[in-house]
Amino acid sequence: MALIHTLWPHRKKYYYVLPIVLIATYLLMVCIPRYYRCTVCLAPESTGPSMSGSLGSLASSIGLAGSLAKMTGEDAISAEIYPDVIGSQDFVAELMSVPVTTRDKDINCEYYVYLRDKQKSAWWGILLNTISEWIKPTPPDTYNGKETLSVFELSKRQKDIFSYVQSNIKCVVDKKTDVVSITVTDQDPRVCAIMADATCKKLQEFIIAYRTNKARIDVAYYEKLAQESKVEYDKALKAYAAYSDAHTSTILTTYQAHQESLENDMQAKYNVYTAMNTQLQAATAKLQEATPAFTVIESASMPIKPAGPKRMIISIAMMLLAFFVLTGWLLAKNNVAKDEQTA
Repeated sequence: MALIHTLWPHRKKYYYVLPIVLIATYLLMVCIPRYYRCTVCLAPESTGPSMSGSLGSLASSIGLAGSLAKMTGEDAISAEIYPDVIGSQDFVAELMSVPVTTRDKDINCEYYVYLRDKQKSAWWGILLNTISEWIKPTPPDTYNGKETLSVFELSKRQKDIFSYVQSNIKCVVDKKTDVVSITVTDQDPRVCAIMADATCKKLQEFIIAYRTNKARIDVAYYEKLAQESKVEYDKALKAYAAYSDAHTSTILTTYQAHQESLENDMQAKYNVYTAMNTQLQAATAKLQEATPAFTVIESASMPIKPAGPKRMIISIAMMLLAFFVLTGWLLAKNNVAKDEQTA
């Protein structure tokens, strides 16, 4: 009651300040473009030796499944570093050439062009960019977004766009279940869903490429050996057939010995060719075994409601902040007045 009695004479200040703060904050929040979020969840297959029963359950319960998997010989690139992979510049560069379409179908271009030319900004952001461009002009960006952008030498504008994408794509890995959650934020709901799906597919391609790298090298190696052995076998077969046809009626031991030598050479090269084909089939089977499967728990879906900014909530919060600041200022002012009267 004493507090109310002290503040009651200043009630008109609240009538002016609080509505002004509420309206001003809301008007400022309206200038900030809305954004949407889309989340995709997938569970990659583990290719390492499985952890047995109670040990695996115990490791999962305390969040050490990934560490124990490394100790048992699982892949060097585990699910725990997928966020670092998605946040890398090389991975972001792969996303720049993805074609996107806005919800109203008015914009249809590559993702890089969309981020560079089609993004909305608050008026103060546009003003700051204009002043910065006037003070220090930057050369025009000629990249059209159709090819994969090289990260070896990026311009300042390209680095800014890369940083923007890295901040808008978040990857979280559940240490207990290894479920990977990818969340993409964007100003358009359709673009948001498209990029979430593209990020998920690019991550799957990266995991497959890594886990099958050695197996693919083996397949290519045995394919080369099989082709070379096939060529050598064909040459030996033609030489043997030509010699046999040319000396059909010959009974001399010299000719027969040479024919047997050609036949043995042909048979040896055929055995090599057969062995290389067997190795190629085994390498192909190993490649298929090393290729991981993915379970998409939650696929990309175009969001309906925006994720932010929460205009009304922020406006009310600022109004409450203004209420407490004004109350503190009035109380401090009242205490100063009492001290002066006492003095």
